[in-house]
Amino acid sequence: MHAPIILASTSLYRRQLLAKTGLIFSCQAPEIDETPFAGEDAAALVQRLAREKACAVAQQHDQGWVIGSDQVCVLDGQIVGKPGSHEQAYRQLAQASGQVVTFYTGLCLQDSTSGRQQLLMEPFDVHFRRLTPSQIQHYLQQEQPYDCAGSFKSEGLGICLFERLSGRDPNTLIGLPLMALIDMLANWGLMLPLPVDQLGDA
Repeated sequence: MHAPIILASTSLYRRQLLAKTGLIFSCQAPEIDETPFAGEDAAALVQRLAREKACAVAQQHDQGWVIGSDQVCVLDGQIVGKPGSHEQAYRQLAQASGQVVTFYTGLCLQDSTSGRQQLLMEPFDVHFRRLTPSQIQHYLQQEQPYDCAGSFKSEGLGICLFERLSGRDPNTLIGLPLMALIDMLANWGLMLPLPVDQLGDA
């Protein structure tokens, strides 16, 4: 029997994504300081925070596989946070109109017993359509994505804002790179949603 799997997050979006795999897991808040270091770029930031989240939760358990993840949105070289208000969301989408927004997602899997880790970062590019003010206002009124970095929900009406998406795994855009996580689990011979012989070519 495998040790328990713990998602070091209380994010509804990450919980829903991980549930798609069929894995049995629990969730725990990591309680860390997420303030970026001076001069820290987005790729380094998300990897550090994913690792710190996994470590913070792993230290509270004698056994278990802990999943830590963090994501930031970058537009015009600047990290874009959650808007928190209609006005700020409008400004974010107006700035993103016709541009490419890159999401950087860090992922860490830690063994609570040994402390060993697997760590990676996955980028995902969102190519926005040119949006009119009325399109932006209509979208925000319909979906109210004020708790989402970048001011959209790609799993909902937000998909209408894009020309195309570029990345390995669309789940990464929502907040958890499931394909990479399955690879990590397989590296350690952990539970998979399908038997190993069904994951290869038929």
